[in-house]
Amino acid sequence: MDQHPADQPRTLRAHGITLAYRVAGPEDAPPLLLLHARGEGGTDWQPVLGPLAHRHRVYALDLRGHGASTWPGQYSYELMRDDVHAFLGALGLTRVDVLAHSMGGLVACLLAQDRPRLVRSLVLEDVPAPLPLDPPRPPPARPEGPLTFDWRMVLATERPRNQPDPAWWRRMDRIDLPVLAIAGGPDSVVDQVSVAALAERIPGARLVTVDAGHLVHATRPDAFLAHVLPFLDTPGGRVRGRAQEENPSRHGPFGSPLPGPR
Repeated sequence: MDQHPADQPRTLRAHGITLAYRVAGPEDAPPLLLLHARGEGGTDWQPVLGPLAHRHRVYALDLRGHGASTWPGQYSYELMRDDVHAFLGALGLTRVDVLAHSMGGLVACLLAQDRPRLVRSLVLEDVPAPLPLDPPRPPPARPEGPLTFDWRMVLATERPRNQPDPAWWRRMDRIDLPVLAIAGGPDSVVDQVSVAALAERIPGARLVTVDAGHLVHATRPDAFLAHVLPFLDTPGGRVRGRAQEENPSRHGPFGSPLPGPR
């Protein structure tokens, strides 16, 4: 087991910025990359880190504009995707499992579209489909006080949430790998129709619902892990074709305009 404390960030230079990350788990275990939601960071995975690190070498990254990573003022989903690719390259990781929440899930999907050989399997936690919002969400208001993320990042990622690049959706069927989509159920701020649509679009994705709201891994970690750990252990056991849904829930409203965790 790595003796470096998991709560102490390491840093490396990649894609022209400094990226902070935390590591846990045996050095020779299969690598698992964690990508957080908007306004969060690598420490957000603490409720599930221990069990995940039992059989995986876990890398919990702070995406650009978050936490201890650089706040460069330039933000897009494509830049975050390329940051992740460069980050994995700097670590010498050529094939990883990816667990991603909300905004991090879209970054992960773009990575899987662009670098299909890099991603072994993908877990998407309450990730909405990148489809235009109707009606559009109004611009969010900045919270008072100091933030652990760059507010410019929120504004930059809000615009494509209302009007995403159509190519993102068109290329979702390129993701030909094991995918588990976890929906948060009726208490989530994310439209559950949209979560189901994304799972339907990705060939062979399996959709499950854990009634926990948007923060599934934090609100109901045991139920979250009950789906995630077996999937990571046997990612080849997917069913090709239409997304398969377990424990379907009622549909919720479109996401809140507040900045985060998205």
